Amino acid sequence: MGWKEKIKTVFQGNTNEIELGCGHTIKSHGSSVARIHMHDWLILLLLVVIEIVLYVIGPFHRFVGKDMMTDLKYPMKDNTVPVWSVPLYAIILPIIIFVLIYLRRRDVYDLHHSILGLLFAILITAVLTDAIKNAVGRPRPDFFWRCFPDGKDVYDQWGDVICHGKESDIKEGHKSFPSGHTSWSFAGLGFLSLYLAGKIKAFDRGGHVAKLCIVILPLLMACLVGISRVDDYWHHWQDVFAGGLIGLVVATLCYLQFFPAPYHTEGWGPYAYFRALEEVRSNTQHVHHTNGGLEVEQPEVQLNQRSGTNSNPFEDVEYGRM
Repeated sequence: MGWKEKIKTVFQGNTNEIELGCGHTIKSHGSSVARIHMHDWLILLLLVVIEIVLYVIGPFHRFVGKDMMTDLKYPMKDNTVPVWSVPLYAIILPIIIFVLIYLRRRDVYDLHHSILGLLFAILITAVLTDAIKNAVGRPRPDFFWRCFPDGKDVYDQWGDVICHGKESDIKEGHKSFPSGHTSWSFAGLGFLSLYLAGKIKAFDRGGHVAKLCIVILPLLMACLVGISRVDDYWHHWQDVFAGGLIGLVVATLCYLQFFPAPYHTEGWGPYAYFRALEEVRSNTQHVHHTNGGLEVEQPEVQLNQRSGTNSNPFEDVEYGRM
């Protein structure tokens, strides 16, 4: 099969995989999967609250002397990449791709775990980024004009700045390190890049380098966002480098919680899918020849029902009890 046909199977699904699949969809098992991971969704809500608190509180106001202003007098510019656009390409775009793949493959585990992993990558990255921003309090490259919009600089007896600009501008002026735009971009688009690499089997040793273009494209987008932050004089290059590193590391860790590494032979599906597939196969009726006759082994689900136990086989699959 050529690399074009392999890429096509991302949306169409491999025939053998579909025929041998566990057949677990949103309609049949969506509520069970969501219930099993209820605590994970609650942790996500907690991360949202923490992020809001970190955004509201003020950053540390680092000492800024007159001799330090040489690198902080860049002009104030608007964002090339607006703040409102970051969730669109870092969260909404990957989720749209996850949904499109689900519509072809009908794998509830893939859809649920990809969305959950993406949201964890974004929110953990956001909390880390804003916590470090507030703790470090590094001035932005345009800090001078935020602090002294009229160009008249004033300092106290110790040589520290006495700002008379807008309070919101001054507050933002102490949030340079690390770059939030960059960390969010690498968290969301980095997760998407790993997801696509697994789906198209980019590292199957087939020698199809063209598939890497699909994997690299999200990372290129994230890099361009980071470069724009330096070009707009909102960040120093170190801020962008650190933000990208934080986002990419967190995205990788969150991805590996739910999916095998993209270079793995089973890297195209989540761990839960393969556990469910094994359970479905083990619960099928097996025909055994016993003393010249036939013995039919009852599926485990039916045995549980007859014995009156309340064990949920799908929870057993997720928790690895099967």
